[in-house]
Amino acid sequence: MNVIEIQSPGAPEVLVSAQRPDPVAGAGELLIRVAASGVNRPDVLQRKGMYPVPPGASDIPGLEVAGVVVSGDALAMAACGLAVGDRVCALVAGGGYAELCVAPVAQCLPVPEGLTDIEAASLPETFFTVWSNVFDRGRLQAGETLLIQGGSSGIGVTAIQMAKAAGATVIVTAGSDDKCQACLALGADHAINYKTTDFVAEAKRLTGGAGVNVILDMVAGDYVAREVEALADDGRLVIIAVQGGLDSGFNAGAVLRRRLTITGSTLRPRPIEFKGAIARALRENVWPALESGRIKPVIHSVFAATQAGAGLPTGAAQAHALMESNQHVGKIVLTWAQA
Repeated sequence: MNVIEIQSPGAPEVLVSAQRPDPVAGAGELLIRVAASGVNRPDVLQRKGMYPVPPGASDIPGLEVAGVVVSGDALAMAACGLAVGDRVCALVAGGGYAELCVAPVAQCLPVPEGLTDIEAASLPETFFTVWSNVFDRGRLQAGETLLIQGGSSGIGVTAIQMAKAAGATVIVTAGSDDKCQACLALGADHAINYKTTDFVAEAKRLTGGAGVNVILDMVAGDYVAREVEALADDGRLVIIAVQGGLDSGFNAGAVLRRRLTITGSTLRPRPIEFKGAIARALRENVWPALESGRIKPVIHSVFAATQAGAGLPTGAAQAHALMESNQHVGKIVLTWAQA
């Protein structure tokens, strides 16, 4: 099969076309002929040598795919209502940048009615992440306020729509007025340009001084101290990435006095059973909203994974360069020849 592999840690150009043996599905797994693969920040970190592959996972990058089931564990598939020939999307621990990809059956979901493979490939990583962190760890409830740092990212555009569908008020931060407008168009109630406005003061103003109930943070670093200030009493801060650095100094006294929760998680190394529970929750609570159009995939750009002119970087490399430019709003997706 054709794949995209990391030649050596480095710039986007180290993502090169290669061939690997076709994978074989084992117990509790199925094999997908991939039509499209989502691109995510962890892929960029892996390419740079900053995100080790979990034990047993493929070294091929890519954490989400969509395509057609070609083989697999029949009993496991039947238990999840899946069969050979079904269109599915899947969360995987690696191996997504390839024409064939093995996925745990429990981490597969049917492609929502009416969606293309490209749209479906944009779903798993962000939807699993948002459900696990905003709703499970952050315990966001209807009537509460969620602050999303980086509202125009793939995670951000997903969190906006899922939180609004759950009845929450949504405030986002973004790095330009255009990105703020894009977030508002997706349903955010308020958007703050963090380059021109203090998000703490503005969040306090928008909530009448009370602060926000939940913050979804992809920055960490010195943002944490400011986010503690922005939280309401009994507020929850959920950290899912550390783009701003690992070290965070904050007012621990405020955490005690106002009963705040600071938590975080990474999804990739979690066990299949954990991710399978998220898949079931998504199918019950979110997939109907996707099929009705209440929640929509947001695709910024699509690249043919392996195609490029002579001497030019692969489509995967171009996709990574776009992601690192931070110019996108929504998801970036790779396609394969059969898409």
